Amino acid sequence: MELGLNGKRALVMGSTRGMGQGIATRLSAEGANVAVCGRKLRDAEKTAANIEGSRAYALNLEDENSITMLIEHIKADFGDIDIIVCNGGGPSPGNIANVTAETWAAQFQTMFINQLTIVNTFLPGMRDRGWGRILVVSSSGIVQPITNLGISNAIRASQVGWAKTLSSEVAAEGVTINTLAPGRIHTDRVNQIDAATAAKQGKPVEDVAKASHATIPMGRYGTVAEFADTAVYLLSDNASYITGSIIRVDGGMIRSV
Repeated sequence: MELGLNGKRALVMGSTRGMGQGIATRLSAEGANVAVCGRKLRDAEKTAANIEGSRAYALNLEDENSITMLIEHIKADFGDIDIIVCNGGGPSPGNIANVTAETWAAQFQTMFINQLTIVNTFLPGMRDRGWGRILVVSSSGIVQPITNLGISNAIRASQVGWAKTLSSEVAAEGVTINTLAPGRIHTDRVNQIDAATAAKQGKPVEDVAKASHATIPMGRYGTVAEFADTAVYLLSDNASYITGSIIRVDGGMIRSV
């Protein structure tokens, strides 16, 4: 299937590992030129070395100066951007009843405002050219809130509201904005969570993973490749009539309709 991505310029936040790396790799395979971004430049360079047509950039979403520098470098190297994948790590787990205002503000700045700053920089060019793709990599928590991840549930829900609203404003200009809600995609992070749960419960990690699989109708974790294939389809010409949507990649894990 021809996806119409050859020569497109793509910026993928958080693309040195996991789902972000999978998306960057798949975009490159379709002929896109990819800006690989990571908190540490050396990690981005290591990843970019294995992705044809890519460049490496440091991007720390907690640091506004890092964002400013990224934008300057992208403009110098790419001129403009056609595709943006918003992808960043989540806050520490915990209940939200006692979260301070300062913590809320800091997390909202990192997870929401700073990502929007990057999008808003390149959105006008997409609108002028009549083609653009913005994809938010979110969490199943936006549909089915996850216990002990209250900050993430709340702020990621804000992203969804933003994406849906903006999608209506730019749809007639050929720019689509969608949100991906991953379930349990088998990344190093999932392995770490399973290991931590096993240590806490005093169980073998294999038993913890097996119990987790049992909560998923497909009986297994999703692969990064499966997630990336869905993402890249939404970023392609073929998905030109899909916008303002939440797409679940969860093996049926989310129980609501």
